[in-house]
This record gives sequence, C-alpha cells and structure tokens, in this order.
Amino acid sequence: MSDRSGIFAGDDPFALVREWMAEAEASEPNDANAIALSTVDADGLPNARMVLLKEVTADAFVFYTNYGSAKAREIDGAGKAAFVMHWKSLRRQVRVRGIVSRFDGPEANEYYASRSLKSRLGAWASRQSEPLESRGALMAEVAKVTAQHGTHPDRPPFWGGYRLSPLEIEFWADGAFRLHDRFQWRRAALDEDWSILRLNP
Repeated sequence: MSDRSGIFAGDDPFALVREWMAEAEASEPNDANAIALSTVDADGLPNARMVLLKEVTADAFVFYTNYGSAKAREIDGAGKAAFVMHWKSLRRQVRVRGIVSRFDGPEANEYYASRSLKSRLGAWASRQSEPLESRGALMAEVAKVTAQHGTHPDRPPFWGGYRLSPLEIEFWADGAFRLHDRFQWRRAALDEDWSILRLNP
C-alpha cells in the first residue's frame, strides 16, 4: 500500500510490533509490554485485565498465568481473546484478536525459572481469582510453599503460558484533529496470507 510508510512500513506485522515495543521501552515509565487482555465468560460477558506480554514470536504473542484463573478459564472455554497495547508517550496502540492455545512446554519452564524467587513462590501460593480470607492468609500460604519447595521450585503444573495467534492486528497512531492513522492486517485463517487495509479514524 503506497501510503503505508514511516512507522507503519514493513512486511512482517510481528516484527513491526517488536519495533514499536522497543521504542516504547525507551519512553514509557512502566511496563511497556503491558496489554489489556479481553476474554468472555460462558455467558458471553466480557472481562478485561492488564497482563504483561512476555514474548512476540515469529507468529504469536505469549503471556503467562495461573491456569485456574478467571482469564484462563475463559480462554480455555472460548479459545479466543483480544488485547490492546497503548503507549501514551508514543501516542500509539496495537490491537490484536485471535486464537489462543496453551504454551506450557520447556519454554514455559525457562521463563518461570527466570522470574524472581518471590514471584515463583507466589505462583505456587496464589489460587488466582478465588476468594481470599485476608492478606495474612496469603502470606501464610507463601511461607508454607516456601518450606515445601525451597529456593528452587519447579513450575507449578497449574501455571504456564498462552499463545495468541492473531487473525487481526491493527496499528494505530494518533493524528491531528483526531484524524488518526490506522492500518489493519487481517486474515480469515491462520494459514492464509495477510491483507492490509487502511481504516477510517
């Protein structure tokens, strides 16, 4: 597309996301990899929360969570999700929709091992999204799992990753007078080629 140049240029949307994230890392004060992840429950009621995007691979977006959490239950039920990344400092955002699958092999073990010890033990202690009696009860559970698993805990079997394989990726940049620039990469199936559309602001 002739006018897709500058910050929108390129033939690989995953590489373009990585480029934008690298720029954001230099200007965002916290968590340039934060995404607002949206899912739906069994009744179709939407849910959204902030999650850290941990990797952009050659064909997917990877994040990690407790498989017993509300987000995991909703992802497993629908098999689909969406997210938006917004960088106020750059006045840009990326919107993604697609198919989600679990990602809990050796790569998940490696990522888990790279986390701080307290975060690894916290993954064992937290029954994510379930009711909690008090913070004291949570800290007691942390102490309990620390005694059980020591300083080199294995990845919990109920904790791991998800890969979102996109059917749509939209790159959005703020424009004067709200005349924003929007380019959407779209495909009907994961094995199809991308089509690229400029969208009205």
